[in-house]
Amino acid sequence: MTERTVQPGPDSPPPPAPAPLWRRLVFGRNPKRTLLRAAALFVTAVVVFKFILLPVRIDGTSMEPAYHDHAINFINRLAYLGRPPQRGDVVGVRLSHPHGLSGPHVMYFKRLIGLPGETVAIRRGVVFINGQPLEEPYVRAREVWEESPRTLKTGEYFVIGDNRGMPKYLHEHGIVDADRIVGKVLW
Repeated sequence: MTERTVQPGPDSPPPPAPAPLWRRLVFGRNPKRTLLRAAALFVTAVVVFKFILLPVRIDGTSMEPAYHDHAINFINRLAYLGRPPQRGDVVGVRLSHPHGLSGPHVMYFKRLIGLPGETVAIRRGVVFINGQPLEEPYVRAREVWEESPRTLKTGEYFVIGDNRGMPKYLHEHGIVDADRIVGKVLW
């Protein structure tokens, strides 16, 4: 068998001109495939950032030095589907505000230190769990805070910020219900 090449005749239309460079850069060689990829990326981003990872901006210094004011971080909403929160986890806690300023975007970043059924107290700035001092390598400075012992009920956790060098009255901390914990901070 021999190969034949067909040469365009004088009556055949000329080959199509290549698409302009800007169009090839924006849409690629196959615009339909590029559109499908863009739509899939959009849907994935909406699902991830609406239902799984919640982006948050830190406002305040209560979690320094681990988390700095105005930093951006993500809260994993699925972190506690298969297991309960653990001591030492940094969590996002939905604000329970009397004036209606609540929801998933208004929350505290806090470290979880007390688990259900435990008794939590703070003496001279040191946290005690069931009468034993809690080792907290993430705390750099301590004010002389005092908190009388509180026993946590089922579904209650004790949360507090890492920056204990600030006055107690400037620091939101205490008992939160499990349903107010939005998820675990990624890093």
